[in-house]
Amino acid sequence: MKCLRDRFGKSADKELINFVNSIDVDREMILEDIWGNEVHVLMLAKCKIIRREDAAKILKALRDLRSDFLRGEFSLSSELEDVHMNIENYVMKKVGREVAGRMHTARSRNDQVVLDIKLKLRNEILQIFNLLLRFEDVLLERAINSSNIVMPGYTHLQHAQPITLGLWFSAYATMLLRDMERLNSLYDRININPLGSCALAGTSFEIDREYTTRLLGFDSISENSLDSVASRDFIIETMSCLSILMSNLSRLAEDIILYSTSEFKFLEIPDEFATGSSVMPQKKNPDFAELIRARTGFVYGALFQILTVMKGIPIGYNRDLQEDRVMLWSSIRVVKNSLKILCKVIKRVEFNEERMLNLLHENFSTATELANYLVREKGINFRDAYSIVGEIVRKLSSKGSTFESKKLEEILREKGISAENIDDIISPEKCVLRSRSYGGTSPREVKKIVNRTKKKVSRFKRISEERRMRIENAMKLTRSEINRVMKSA
Repeated sequence: MKCLRDRFGKSADKELINFVNSIDVDREMILEDIWGNEVHVLMLAKCKIIRREDAAKILKALRDLRSDFLRGEFSLSSELEDVHMNIENYVMKKVGREVAGRMHTARSRNDQVVLDIKLKLRNEILQIFNLLLRFEDVLLERAINSSNIVMPGYTHLQHAQPITLGLWFSAYATMLLRDMERLNSLYDRININPLGSCALAGTSFEIDREYTTRLLGFDSISENSLDSVASRDFIIETMSCLSILMSNLSRLAEDIILYSTSEFKFLEIPDEFATGSSVMPQKKNPDFAELIRARTGFVYGALFQILTVMKGIPIGYNRDLQEDRVMLWSSIRVVKNSLKILCKVIKRVEFNEERMLNLLHENFSTATELANYLVREKGINFRDAYSIVGEIVRKLSSKGSTFESKKLEEILREKGISAENIDDIISPEKCVLRSRSYGGTSPREVKKIVNRTKKKVSRFKRISEERRMRIENAMKLTRSEINRVMKSA
């Protein structure tokens, strides 16, 4: 089969063939292209654009192709430039040029490739979505089970105030919930049918885009044929969502790296998720977390790549767009693998409760609560209370001391302030119990955070299942239509 060279007097240069072919990225979309071909042929037969008998022959060849591919017996030829021409060539060998030559009627590779990307991408988004749902369950379970465990909270990587480990876990749960919200919204903009836009102007054939939309499980039809083939903002948005998601996973990875060091000793990475050194036998390295941190940059790069591709091309299809998915599929694999490994680690990781509590007692982490006490119980305005406590911290730290109730009571009396129950005020355990404001760190509020998040997660689980079922039902409907055409041919 000629590789679309009828307009030219000479064969394509081999270097050109190698340079322009998209076989490497096309391998990701073979099954999607087969499905799209099937639905397009069914539509052509329904609209009487091709004969039902010819449609049946093409559909049988596509069914054979799917079987050959799943058995590993179909390979793509780089001489045929892309997946679309490889599949058309396979069908042509099966049923002849006269019949196979009709399958591309009222269609272009321009709308065909956008269709394939969207069919695959929406499935990938659902997979990421489901991995996030699973991770959310783990984070929320850990949050509720550690709502009474106290740990240092940090700002500027300096001891700030006591928090509960439950708040730490639930912070990442609420963070990743926003990633799910972004992906949920993104899915709606991906799940729009481009098939029928053709090269850029639509077609003069009387096609039925509602029919293909139903058979492919799309929510709606693209409104503008030119925009449909020329735009890749849904890929830009995908890469943006994935970049934000990876930035959140990278922060979690960084916490794991820091907290597992000898300086922190907050957590112990399970042996099966740690690696060793070739020369230092004592080492227990968090390599998985470091690689998540590094591979975040790869995903950022993919976002910048597609932004750069799109920024200067004129409206309409341009071959630049072939580069739209070079890093897309690799970035999706990075995200999925990162979610899988982090989910396993977080489920198993153990925290050193005693170490975290001791650090709180060694520092001035309850200084803010002491100032709050002076405001609440002694009627001092907060700025003066802040100055009083700041002076106390300066004096004690210069002597190498920390908060002790007797010393505090003595210093406060010198300032004319009587103090009672100072032990309760400076206790990190009691301090977190008092942080009962909405979304605060108290065990009571952490449980409320978890419950609110669980409700949102449950809603997303329903949405994900509905979308999965819609795709499965669309595939079943396609199979049913194929069987109907083949039986009646």
